[in-house]
Amino acid sequence: MTVPALHAAIHHWPAVGPDGGDARSFAADPAHPSHLYLGTANSWIYQSVDGGAHWTRLAQLGTGDDLVIDHIIVDERDPHTLYAGAWRLDRFGGGVFVSHDSGATWTELTGMDGQSVRALAQAPSNSHILVAGTISGVYRTEDSGQHWKEISPAGSGEIREVQSIAVDPTDPDTVYAGTWHLPWKTTDGGRHWFNIKKGIITDSDVFSILIDPQLPTVLYASACSGIYRSDNGGLLFRKVQGIPTTARRTRSIKEDPQNRDVVYAGTTEGLYKTLNGGKSWNRLTSPYVIINDIYIDPANPQHVLMATDESGVLASNDGGKSFEPSNSGFSERVVSSVLVDHQHPGTLYAGVVNGKSFGGVFVSHDDGRTWAQQSNGLGGRDVFALAQSSDGTVYAGTNSGLYRWSPSGWAQDGKIVNRPSHAASSRRRIHRPVASGAHIDSRVNHLFTRGPVWYAVTEGGVYLSHNEGATWQGPILRRDGYIYFGTLGSRTVAVNRDSISYSTDNGQTWRTMYRPLGLSSLTAATITPDGTLWVGGPQGIYFTHDAGLRWFQLKRLPVNAINSLTWDPAQNSVLLSSSDSTVVYAINPKTYTWKWWNTGWLVHAIHTLGNRLVAVSYSNGVVVQPASQSGTALAEGGN
Repeated sequence: MTVPALHAAIHHWPAVGPDGGDARSFAADPAHPSHLYLGTANSWIYQSVDGGAHWTRLAQLGTGDDLVIDHIIVDERDPHTLYAGAWRLDRFGGGVFVSHDSGATWTELTGMDGQSVRALAQAPSNSHILVAGTISGVYRTEDSGQHWKEISPAGSGEIREVQSIAVDPTDPDTVYAGTWHLPWKTTDGGRHWFNIKKGIITDSDVFSILIDPQLPTVLYASACSGIYRSDNGGLLFRKVQGIPTTARRTRSIKEDPQNRDVVYAGTTEGLYKTLNGGKSWNRLTSPYVIINDIYIDPANPQHVLMATDESGVLASNDGGKSFEPSNSGFSERVVSSVLVDHQHPGTLYAGVVNGKSFGGVFVSHDDGRTWAQQSNGLGGRDVFALAQSSDGTVYAGTNSGLYRWSPSGWAQDGKIVNRPSHAASSRRRIHRPVASGAHIDSRVNHLFTRGPVWYAVTEGGVYLSHNEGATWQGPILRRDGYIYFGTLGSRTVAVNRDSISYSTDNGQTWRTMYRPLGLSSLTAATITPDGTLWVGGPQGIYFTHDAGLRWFQLKRLPVNAINSLTWDPAQNSVLLSSSDSTVVYAINPKTYTWKWWNTGWLVHAIHTLGNRLVAVSYSNGVVVQPASQSGTALAEGGN
């Protein structure tokens, strides 16, 4: 049987949201300013043809999902040609990419492959010349990227870790480079460099440099120590006043194309604007908005877009006086969990991490087509687990405790009421219980709310509840790595990353069960109605009919690195996904045969949504099986 290649390029299941997330950079077609491009922090480029009102996925750069695309350039000579500079998260690498079909397909340019590209600029007076700033130095091409040459001194201890690049609009040999420790300038194409630090606080990280296109001797430099202006080509800077010290990390400075005195500064604490060339500034947004880039519509400068962390694209039609989300089609959320409402068809919840006040929980009532934030009361907490009780109440496990949803919002739950343990000394017993009256306040990674006993897996251990969450006892197990709790006949089974335990007294005492020797660790588990325990790990999937006395491997299953197992009563199948494959499987527990679908994404947490499947991608939110594919597998196989 043939299985699709890993990391398939075709994304068969659409990413449906929640809208928003991290947006990094803008670019516009100079001939059609309403045609915009948007770079992200996970290798994707989006486009909009209506000035940012709606977005569609355009292309993914490279083969992974860890490229930060901080710079996109539309070629002034040929708008079908695009360049993108990228760097990798948490490790060295990146490059410069080029497209000759308006971003549909991309090629990595040789000579810059592997470079951590933090800045990229095209010479306004010669579109064949591009200059890139990288961790190792400054590079330049004079033939549209076919050949590159390092123009900063090789091995320089100063002109390296380049964060920003600007090229003089009239002279392509005059280049400004902002480093993690002050700016530099060359007027002869890089043969000689001199430091332009006069007036700038020592050791300032220069995030961006803006040259006035009409008067190139005027430039702005934003640094970790504030914003600076020079009126003589960088020979002397003066610090711009009016922006608080706490907001000094300014990643983007943009000038109104119709009024040089109007300048916007996007900081880590909101958007600032000056109407008088930097003499005074006013903050236009909340200080909680982290801004990565700004776009000002040249045809209508009142139309301003911001690319932000967590809240995606924000748009203003009144010159920044007010902003609204403009994320239709843009989904870059880090979703930890998804919950399908068992009482309301078509309703699903998504738990978001790294969203702060813009994250939390999102809900959709139309199979994921539209979403609304439902985070009132969470206080910006990350959500790692979602669960639902038999009466329909929704619970959220956060980075700081357990919460219950009510019509008025989320309220803290998880009240602890402990009693002395009388367990036999030969068994594991409740260990150093938390004082009664306190609440679960550590990170809650998993919630299990099926059956008469509920379990909450936290960083401080496992808690249990005998009254559907009204009160909790524990921690009954001190370790954090439990990934599954389920009922196996008269036993409660607890699966840890490296062990399996069982209890015959509703979680008061625990004993060890034999685990499959073929797995180096346990990463997923589920129980089917016939009493079979299924577990998965790096080496594949195993099952046992007799509570661990004998284990069997599903040997011919063409995938390992199992990251989720779910029993699906609608299909009478075990749903399975892998961290190494974009394919998901539905395994028949009686015949040990399976069906599979290629989602096109690396996913986990598969569930049934009506007659379709829904899953969570790693950095692109929730993905849903298309209606045209529902109930139809791409192929079948067997053990």
